[in-house]
Amino acid sequence: MQLTSPEFENGAVLPISFQADHENQSPELHWSDVPEGTKSFAIAMHDPDAPTGGAGWWHWFAYNLPASLRSLPKNAGNPDGSLMPKDAVQLLHDGGSRGYYGCLPPVGDPAHRYIFTIYALDCVLDLNPDTTRTSKAGFMVNAHALAKASLTGFYARS
Repeated sequence: MQLTSPEFENGAVLPISFQADHENQSPELHWSDVPEGTKSFAIAMHDPDAPTGGAGWWHWFAYNLPASLRSLPKNAGNPDGSLMPKDAVQLLHDGGSRGYYGCLPPVGDPAHRYIFTIYALDCVLDLNPDTTRTSKAGFMVNAHALAKASLTGFYARS
Protein backbone atom coordinates (compact mmCIF):
# COMPACT_ATOMS: atom_id res chain seq x y z
CA MET A 1 0.00 0.00 0.00
CA GLN A 2 0.99 3.62 -0.43
CA LEU A 3 -0.23 6.71 1.45
CA THR A 4 0.25 10.20 0.00
CA SER A 5 -1.01 13.74 0.42
CA PRO A 6 -1.09 16.56 -2.13
CA GLU A 7 -0.42 18.92 0.79
CA PHE A 8 2.96 17.66 2.03
CA GLU A 9 5.69 15.19 1.11
CA ASN A 10 6.85 12.37 3.32
CA GLY A 11 9.49 13.78 5.71
CA ALA A 12 8.51 17.42 5.14
CA VAL A 13 7.42 20.08 7.62
CA LEU A 14 3.64 20.08 7.96
CA PRO A 15 1.78 23.18 6.74
CA ILE A 16 0.36 25.51 9.38
CA SER A 17 -3.25 24.51 8.63
CA PHE A 18 -2.65 21.14 10.35
CA GLN A 19 -1.58 22.70 13.66
CA ALA A 20 -3.90 22.66 16.67
CA ASP A 21 -3.25 26.33 17.40
CA HIS A 22 -4.06 27.40 13.82
CA GLU A 23 -6.65 25.89 11.44
CA ASN A 24 -6.56 22.42 13.07
CA GLN A 25 -7.54 20.60 9.89
CA SER A 26 -6.60 17.05 8.94
CA PRO A 27 -4.75 16.85 5.60
CA GLU A 28 -6.16 15.47 2.37
CA LEU A 29 -4.96 11.86 2.13
CA HIS A 30 -4.89 9.30 -0.72
CA TRP A 31 -4.01 5.60 -0.65
CA SER A 32 -3.42 3.00 -3.34
CA ASP A 33 -2.23 -0.56 -3.95
CA VAL A 34 -4.89 -1.95 -1.62
CA PRO A 35 -4.68 -5.71 -1.00
CA GLU A 36 -7.44 -8.10 -2.04
CA GLY A 37 -9.73 -9.06 0.78
CA THR A 38 -9.86 -5.56 2.29
CA LYS A 39 -13.18 -5.11 4.11
CA SER A 40 -12.53 -1.69 5.69
CA PHE A 41 -9.82 0.84 6.54
CA ALA A 42 -8.63 2.59 9.67
CA ILE A 43 -6.65 5.84 9.76
CA ALA A 44 -4.51 7.16 12.61
CA MET A 45 -2.19 10.05 13.39
CA HIS A 46 0.33 9.50 16.17
CA ASP A 47 3.11 11.64 17.68
CA PRO A 48 5.67 9.19 19.11
CA ASP A 49 7.82 12.11 20.34
CA ALA A 50 5.22 13.56 22.74
CA PRO A 51 6.52 13.81 26.33
CA THR A 52 4.26 11.09 27.71
CA GLY A 53 6.74 8.59 29.11
CA GLY A 54 6.95 6.62 25.88
CA ALA A 55 3.31 6.23 24.84
CA GLY A 56 3.28 9.16 22.45
CA TRP A 57 0.07 11.05 21.69
CA TRP A 58 -2.82 9.88 19.53
CA HIS A 59 -4.09 12.86 17.54
CA TRP A 60 -6.62 11.04 15.38
CA PHE A 61 -8.04 7.55 15.08
CA ALA A 62 -10.90 6.58 12.78
CA TYR A 63 -12.07 3.17 11.69
CA ASN A 64 -14.70 1.43 9.54
CA LEU A 65 -13.88 3.51 6.49
CA PRO A 66 -15.43 1.64 3.53
CA ALA A 67 -13.27 -0.74 1.50
CA SER A 68 -14.11 1.18 -1.71
CA LEU A 69 -12.67 4.45 -0.33
CA ARG A 70 -9.26 5.64 -1.61
CA SER A 71 -9.05 9.17 -0.17
CA LEU A 72 -10.19 11.58 2.51
CA PRO A 73 -10.65 15.31 1.86
CA LYS A 74 -8.91 18.03 3.83
CA ASN A 75 -10.57 18.46 7.23
CA ALA A 76 -12.25 15.02 7.10
CA GLY A 77 -11.30 14.71 10.77
CA ASN A 78 -13.45 17.65 11.87
CA PRO A 79 -15.24 16.83 15.13
CA ASP A 80 -18.74 16.70 13.65
CA GLY A 81 -17.71 13.97 11.21
CA SER A 82 -19.55 15.60 8.32
CA LEU A 83 -16.72 14.91 5.84
CA MET A 84 -16.21 11.29 6.89
CA PRO A 85 -17.96 8.37 5.18
CA LYS A 86 -21.35 7.46 6.66
CA ASP A 87 -20.35 4.47 8.82
CA ALA A 88 -16.87 5.66 9.80
CA VAL A 89 -16.20 6.15 13.51
CA GLN A 90 -13.78 8.71 14.95
CA LEU A 91 -12.51 7.79 18.40
CA LEU A 92 -11.65 10.22 21.14
CA HIS A 93 -8.08 11.47 20.68
CA ASP A 94 -5.70 11.78 23.64
CA GLY A 95 -6.92 15.34 24.23
CA GLY A 96 -10.34 13.91 25.07
CA SER A 97 -12.43 15.03 22.07
CA ARG A 98 -13.62 13.28 18.94
CA GLY A 99 -11.93 13.80 15.58
CA TYR A 100 -8.60 15.25 14.53
CA TYR A 101 -6.41 17.17 16.98
CA GLY A 102 -3.62 18.98 15.18
CA CYS A 103 0.07 19.14 15.95
CA LEU A 104 0.95 20.95 19.18
CA PRO A 105 4.41 19.99 20.46
CA PRO A 106 5.73 21.82 23.51
CA VAL A 107 7.38 25.13 22.68
CA GLY A 108 11.13 24.63 22.36
CA ASP A 109 11.01 20.87 21.72
CA PRO A 110 12.81 19.61 18.64
CA ALA A 111 10.46 18.88 15.74
CA HIS A 112 8.06 16.06 16.52
CA ARG A 113 7.13 13.32 14.04
CA TYR A 114 3.47 13.13 13.10
CA ILE A 115 2.81 9.74 11.54
CA PHE A 116 -0.34 9.21 9.50
CA THR A 117 -1.06 5.52 8.91
CA ILE A 118 -3.74 3.86 6.81
CA TYR A 119 -4.57 0.24 7.59
CA ALA A 120 -6.33 -2.16 5.21
CA LEU A 121 -8.38 -4.49 7.42
CA ASP A 122 -9.82 -7.95 6.87
CA CYS A 123 -13.05 -7.05 8.68
CA VAL A 124 -15.32 -4.25 9.79
CA LEU A 125 -14.36 -3.56 13.41
CA ASP A 126 -16.78 -3.95 16.28
CA LEU A 127 -15.40 -1.45 18.80
CA ASN A 128 -17.17 0.77 21.29
CA PRO A 129 -17.19 4.20 19.59
CA ASP A 130 -16.90 5.87 22.99
CA THR A 131 -13.73 4.06 23.97
CA THR A 132 -10.94 6.27 25.23
CA ARG A 133 -8.42 3.49 24.84
CA THR A 134 -6.67 4.09 21.53
CA SER A 135 -4.20 1.37 22.54
CA LYS A 136 -7.06 -1.18 22.43
CA ALA A 137 -8.21 0.14 19.07
CA GLY A 138 -4.61 0.01 17.84
CA PHE A 139 -4.31 -3.60 18.97
CA MET A 140 -7.51 -4.55 17.12
CA VAL A 141 -6.45 -2.69 13.98
CA ASN A 142 -3.03 -4.34 13.94
CA ALA A 143 -4.56 -7.78 14.59
CA HIS A 144 -6.74 -7.38 11.47
CA ALA A 145 -4.34 -5.48 9.20
CA LEU A 146 -3.72 -6.96 5.77
CA ALA A 147 -1.39 -4.07 4.95
CA LYS A 148 -0.53 -0.58 6.13
CA ALA A 149 1.23 2.50 4.83
CA SER A 150 2.51 5.60 6.61
CA LEU A 151 3.28 9.20 5.81
CA THR A 152 5.35 11.29 8.22
CA GLY A 153 5.39 15.05 8.66
CA PHE A 154 7.36 17.15 11.14
CA TYR A 155 6.47 20.20 13.20
CA ALA A 156 8.13 22.28 15.95
CA ARG A 157 6.93 25.40 17.77
CA SER A 158 9.48 28.09 18.58
